[in-house]
Amino acid sequence: MSFTAQDVKALRDKTGCGMMDCKKALVEANGDMDAAIDVLRELGLAKQAKKASRIAAEGVALAITNDTNTAGVVIEVNSETDFVAKNADFLAFVNTCALTVMENNPADVEALLALKAAGSEMTVAELLQEKVLTIGENIQIRRFEKFDGPTVAYVHAGGKIGVLVNLDTDVDATNADFVACGKDVAMQIAALNAPYLDAAAVPAQVIEREKEILVAQMKQDPKMANKPEQVLAKIVEGKIGKYYKENCLVDQEFVKDNSMTVGKYVESIAKKLGGAIKVAKFVRFEKGEGLEKRQDDFAAEVANMVK
Repeated sequence: MSFTAQDVKALRDKTGCGMMDCKKALVEANGDMDAAIDVLRELGLAKQAKKASRIAAEGVALAITNDTNTAGVVIEVNSETDFVAKNADFLAFVNTCALTVMENNPADVEALLALKAAGSEMTVAELLQEKVLTIGENIQIRRFEKFDGPTVAYVHAGGKIGVLVNLDTDVDATNADFVACGKDVAMQIAALNAPYLDAAAVPAQVIEREKEILVAQMKQDPKMANKPEQVLAKIVEGKIGKYYKENCLVDQEFVKDNSMTVGKYVESIAKKLGGAIKVAKFVRFEKGEGLEKRQDDFAAEVANMVK
């Protein structure tokens, strides 16, 4: 697999490592970006391999629930500029799309486009085309997800991040303390972006790869290299425990009170309300995640206007 100078730059952006180290890693990994990140981590060069792609495109991530908090939708709709993303007409369209998903539960974006838009005689596709013409920018419905059952929604920074948290509970989903608990958990997800719910959700191959990387790192350390394999194995197990605390939502330190985990916080609210509450699943959309942002060359634009 070949690679380009842009791939080297992308790897540097993801890992913060030097250009030559990134180039060598890509050579060793035969151009595979994920494998190259692992190579850098094994060498101890990548202090923090960023998992998310560069955030670039504009638009909105919106999360809503129904009146009884028994269903929720999170949706991302992209626009070309941040200016349009704040346009009231654009935001109303995004909300209409979310309501249409809530009412009809379409399988995918293509199915959503074919539906009659909530509160309109037009299909979502027709309404989308109208917005493109009136607003004057390309608008795309990128993705959505719907949860059924007790659900809490949270929108961060005016639509930069949308989060849905689905909970197993026997508590009334409209209870103010229950909703506050769900929002606290959603804010945690927005802030720390845990990739997994709990340890059981982490794929076995991910843990095995983490162990391989940790062993490789220790063997690079002169103080650790000569230690017996069984000692290294114990150290690795301890570090894997730290991996769970950093990457599993319920095992993370609760940002509002680091004396407890998120799981323990939810348990404390359940006890207060005399019921049971457990985080079942969650989804986090960040606007433009993994999309390349349009780069405007204003100098060239002005030069063309002069010509």
